[in-house]
Amino acid sequence: MPITTRITLFAGVVAGLLCSLLAIVLMIAINRFAVADATEEITSAGGRVAVEMERGRLGYPLAERPGRNIQVVDPQGRVVASTSKLQGKPAMATFTPDGKNSATSVVCGGVFPPGDCDIVVAQWAHRAGERWLVYSSSPSIPPWVDPRLAGAVGGSALALAAAITYLGRRNARASLRPVKAIRAELEEINAAAPHRRVPVPAADDEIHDMAESVNRTLSRLDTTLRHLRQFLSNASHDLRSPVAAMRAELEDALHAPEETSVATVVRSVLVSVDRLQAIVQDLLTLERLDAGVPGARDLIDLAELVAECRIRRDRAKRIEYSLGPGAVVIGDRSQLARVVTNLLDNAERHAETMVAVTVRHEPGGQCGDQRTPYGAAVLEVVDDGPGIDPDNRELVFQRFTRLDSDRSRGAGGTGLGLAIARQIAEAAGGTLRIEDSSRGAHFVLRLPCAPSASGPTDPAPPG
Repeated sequence: MPITTRITLFAGVVAGLLCSLLAIVLMIAINRFAVADATEEITSAGGRVAVEMERGRLGYPLAERPGRNIQVVDPQGRVVASTSKLQGKPAMATFTPDGKNSATSVVCGGVFPPGDCDIVVAQWAHRAGERWLVYSSSPSIPPWVDPRLAGAVGGSALALAAAITYLGRRNARASLRPVKAIRAELEEINAAAPHRRVPVPAADDEIHDMAESVNRTLSRLDTTLRHLRQFLSNASHDLRSPVAAMRAELEDALHAPEETSVATVVRSVLVSVDRLQAIVQDLLTLERLDAGVPGARDLIDLAELVAECRIRRDRAKRIEYSLGPGAVVIGDRSQLARVVTNLLDNAERHAETMVAVTVRHEPGGQCGDQRTPYGAAVLEVVDDGPGIDPDNRELVFQRFTRLDSDRSRGAGGTGLGLAIARQIAEAAGGTLRIEDSSRGAHFVLRLPCAPSASGPTDPAPPG
């Protein structure tokens, strides 16, 4: 069942119940007011007769209004005077005011026609030292008071319920109209038009917030789709380059076998194979990182990890190490080793003569970051190369980005190392940024320290 229909039914049922209750309460209030007014008039009419009795003169007719009945009863209970309708009939009631001046009751039957009830008021009248009774009555007022009044109240309640139901339906349709527009626009958005967005209603309500949330989601999907397309384009280009190089080497050897040897061809092809293998390995690493596969939770001394990576490296450039104590983190050792290796490879690739590597413990709260309550383990890698322009500092962390493509390919870079390093750092709760330096590129890896790393530890061995 559509939402508009459900809201209309709900509004109609609730409006009908409330309007019916309002009509009933209103009729009860009118009935009580009418009964009180009629009782007051009956009491006034009987009081007039009682005053005339006390003065010794009784004027006729006793009742001035049609339908009004009055009886005068002597102390012995005999009716000595009455209106014409009750001539020759006994007293209309048997109750007395007792200690009060008057008493009221509803009497049915008796001297009144069968099925009729009257409001009867009994009052004392003092004459010659005796107490006489004056009964005055009028027909009781029905719950509906008057048929025309009951019809007017009932009709008004029905009209009010219908108006509320109509307004509820109209409001529901007006409220859901933006939803229909959003749905229609979503039906049109596809891979061929990812830039389109749903309309945002002007009203500041939940649908407005939903439309903005949908547009933010579409923007993220559009960004992801563009990155994916760019990634596929760059990946296909980078994979095609080593394949084309291997094909060229093999075709040259095939067309001129006397000018080369098997060893020469194999060595040339292995260079492209190594590059192809590195690209595929980096793509697999990125796929695992994008999938959010959880890594190990090891307690790692960052200084010791850098020392291990230093031992395994071929020293193409001079590297100066300053490994301080207390930089203990929790993470996956193989992934963090990959970060260190990628940073060192990148620095050696672009350094002219020297690379400086520093590991230190940064006290908690120094940077105002609540993610590092026990301090931060900081790894700084600085080279003396040409450096990176401030406008390109975020660009280098994008996948397949090379600011110097020829040199990167010649040095064996895949364009994915820094992207992988930053993704691993963020997955471990840290950051990887490029900061200012007097010369060259200054990479800073900052990871939250483990709770046990709040105090200093022994420095890493020189290695």
